[in-house]
Amino acid sequence: MIEVKNVRKSFGKTAVLKGVNIRVDEGEVVVILGASGSGKTTLLRCIGFLDKADQGTLTIGDKTVGLNKAKKRDIFAFRKKTAFVFQNHNLFHNKTALENVTEGLIVGRKLPKAEAVAIARNALAKVGLADRHDYYPSQLSGGQQQRVGIARAVALGPEVILFDEPTSALDPELIGETLALIKKIAVDGITMMIVTHEISFAHDVASKVIFMDGGAIVEEGAPGDVLVKPKEERTRQFLKRILEPVEFHI
Repeated sequence: MIEVKNVRKSFGKTAVLKGVNIRVDEGEVVVILGASGSGKTTLLRCIGFLDKADQGTLTIGDKTVGLNKAKKRDIFAFRKKTAFVFQNHNLFHNKTALENVTEGLIVGRKLPKAEAVAIARNALAKVGLADRHDYYPSQLSGGQQQRVGIARAVALGPEVILFDEPTSALDPELIGETLALIKKIAVDGITMMIVTHEISFAHDVASKVIFMDGGAIVEEGAPGDVLVKPKEERTRQFLKRILEPVEFHI
């Protein structure tokens, strides 16, 4: 279980998060939607301690920490429970696919190299890159680079994976394969929080959908409710802008 309470974050005088509360149960896939600037990526980054929140608490399992008071040891302990998949892959360009996956295991988790390599090979096979271990990022397509990023997250064996718009940097023809991979991983029961604009994907894979606007949660619930029968006018306006060509089969 992961829970955040009263998360607040400002950049200068601009309030980006205004007291956000979210609970994600074990095995749930929660998709966070919202227009650019709604605070969804900042929320994910605060949970991953990539940005420091001004206020709020984070609970993962039986451990709770103040997001604005966490010490280095707290951050390290919580990062061992999470993994982050970035928009732009964030791979080391001077390392192979295998080395990109083993890096966190060897340096961060202090695993012996042989054990790290075995875990990394298994993770790369899971994302369909069993034959690309020795390829450098420059030798891989954008979709393949993102799959390395996902393999890196899976290899860590986290309690929750945080995905920040994992398809936003991909060419349109590569989006489908990446979403299919995330859907496959979700079937394995890994807890996920996913920021995305892919509404059809959200409808198909999410246990719960959260719509954010102006740094606050406007509406949350089952995909069939929020995406098909939203209660809030702001949610309806957002979906109308981006949902015109999408049809759900329910």
